[in-house]
Parts: sequence; C-alpha cells; structure tokens
Amino acid sequence: MDKKELAEFLRRRREELRPRDVGLVEGPRRRTRGLRREEVAQLAGMSTDYYARLEQQRAPQPSLQITTALARALRLSLDERDHLFVLLGHNAPARFQRSEHVSPTLMRVLDRLDDSPALVQTDLFDTLAMNPLAVALLGDQTRHTGLARSGYYRWFMDPAERLMVPEETHERHGRAQAARLRAALTAGSDTPRAAQIVAELQEHSIEFVRMWELQEVAQRYDDCKIILHPALGRIDVDAQILFTENRAQTLVVLTTRPGTESHSKLELLSVIGDQQLTP
Repeated sequence: MDKKELAEFLRRRREELRPRDVGLVEGPRRRTRGLRREEVAQLAGMSTDYYARLEQQRAPQPSLQITTALARALRLSLDERDHLFVLLGHNAPARFQRSEHVSPTLMRVLDRLDDSPALVQTDLFDTLAMNPLAVALLGDQTRHTGLARSGYYRWFMDPAERLMVPEETHERHGRAQAARLRAALTAGSDTPRAAQIVAELQEHSIEFVRMWELQEVAQRYDDCKIILHPALGRIDVDAQILFTENRAQTLVVLTTRPGTESHSKLELLSVIGDQQLTP
C-alpha cells in the first residue's frame, strides 16, 4: 500500500469532480474545489473520518469492497480504477464483462469492412458477428449452439473444424487453443462456462488432456495464418486484432498480401460469396 501516492491520487481525483458530476446539488456559497471529503465518503458508503485518514496517509488498508466503492464514487476510468487497486496493494479485478451484444464500436468498424473477412468473437471464442466475406471464407460460425458455440470446444470435438487448418499445424493450433482457454478460465468473462467446457473436454478428448497438462496460458490470438477453403484451397492470411477496452470482445480482421495467389482467391470470394463452387 503506497500511502503517499494514494493520498495524492485521491485528492486530485476528488478535486477534479464537480457535485453535478455525481448527482449532487452545488450550492451558491460553495468554496471547496471539487467534491468535499464527506461527499466522497457518502458516495462510497464509508465514514468521513476513514476517508480523511486515507488522504492523510494514516489509514489501514481498505478492503476490496471499499476499494471498489471508492473507484465508483470517484467515477474512475478502468485504467484509474486499476491504478487505485495497485496503490492500495490489491490485484486489479479482471476487465471482462460478458455480453452477447456486440460492442457498438466494433460493429461500426465491422460494418465498414467489405473487402476483408472480419468477425467479432468473445474470449471463449464464440463468434457473435461476421461480415459476408468472413462467412464465405470460414463458413457461418454464428450458427452453433450450446458448448459448440465455443471454437475451443469445436476444435477438440468437431473433426470438421480441423479441415480449415493444415494438418502439420494442428499441434501448434491445439496448444494455442488450450492456452487461451486456460486464460479465459482464470480471468475471463464467463468462468463458469469456461470450467464447463474444460470439464467436457477433459472427459471426451485425450488430445485436450495432453495439451491441458502442459499448463500453458496465453491471451494472444492463434498465430496460424493458413486457411484451407473447401473449394479454393490454401489461402494465406494475416490477422489484425482490435479489442474492446475491457477485452471481452475481439474484432479479427483477416487480410492477404496484394499480388499473391491468396489475394486473388479472396477477391474471387468477395464476388461469389458463399455460393457453392463447381469445377
């Protein structure tokens, strides 16, 4: 607990707020810059004396509950909230917040991408939205239900999922899936569902058990850059990733290098869409 930095941080954040920012009435004779200590204490549901001692570097470490209430009372951003937790000697809480509703920011970007495959996924690898070119390249991944909505689950349980990836990359791809699932299990948006997926895979997939026992953990996107299209064959892509602020949703944009065979194939897909191709 960094009492000196904490006191300065709390004081500055308190002085930056106006009563109207937090739903309080600002009287005509108000002389205090920003909020008063008692107002912050009231908003946080704590005693004025305890809050005053925090700013005076005399208070013991607040509980996690009080720390969360302070962050809310001072209207802290996620970055400021995490900083407050660290100053108080706590681990910052995970930023994930599960939602089936696609982030408006990501949707605006997705709507404007018509020349590159793009899709929005959760940290459990559920696909929430795809543009037409992504459907043409990867198939409609939003059609799945139950545990099969998760790409992690499908990789180990659905043989059709592996047809899109070269066999020589299966080992690396599978380990990446298991590592990302472990990250979602410990700090994800829906840890109970992640635990359910892990339990099912441990019961039904020997391969998953072997990879899970490696104890690898990662939040990075799998670096496999080769897609096997059922009609056009191999397409080499680069993946660009855009996260929401809380990292609960990800926009994945796939691109090809101009002048390559893969680029020509993607241009063809953009014309014909997902209609059945014939020799």
